[in-house]
Amino acid sequence: MTTYIALFRGINVGGNNKLPMKELVAVLEELGLQNIRTYIQSGNVVFESKSQNLDQLADMMTAAISKSHGFEPKVLLLDAAKLAQAINNNPFPEGEAAGNTLHFNFLSGKPPKPDLAAIEKIRAATERFQLKGDVFYLHAPDGIGRSKLALNMERLLGVPMTGRNWNTVSKLQEMCGG
Repeated sequence: MTTYIALFRGINVGGNNKLPMKELVAVLEELGLQNIRTYIQSGNVVFESKSQNLDQLADMMTAAISKSHGFEPKVLLLDAAKLAQAINNNPFPEGEAAGNTLHFNFLSGKPPKPDLAAIEKIRAATERFQLKGDVFYLHAPDGIGRSKLALNMERLLGVPMTGRNWNTVSKLQEMCGG
């Protein structure tokens, strides 16, 4: 069995795509996933599976939620080793002290043509970023609520992504036994 992390995008946000975690666990159990644990209501799930095909697992999850709840959330899957690697590669460890200012944006793949120059132009003076493979790190000490960089990074990187702050990432690692 392999431990995986599912990062659901766009569930329970702003009153849309409501999916209580208890119901999400039931849907995932029907897929044969085991030892399912959730963290907060925004779609963070740690589970175990014999499957090694992440694309197939993600498609199964999306289809099952579509069938049971009528919407298709995007889901990004990574294994515990990939999460640990993202944490170890964190270029802004000083941001961990205020965990809601340090963001790990997990990309669906390595961006083929990221527009880092455009990202540099729109970042606030206090913001710092770094792209490492398929993780885009953003340290935004003033928050991301009004950040032009946060608002535009997916478009400028050119690949789908979902972000989690340091508090969530470290909790997910703890849930994986790390």
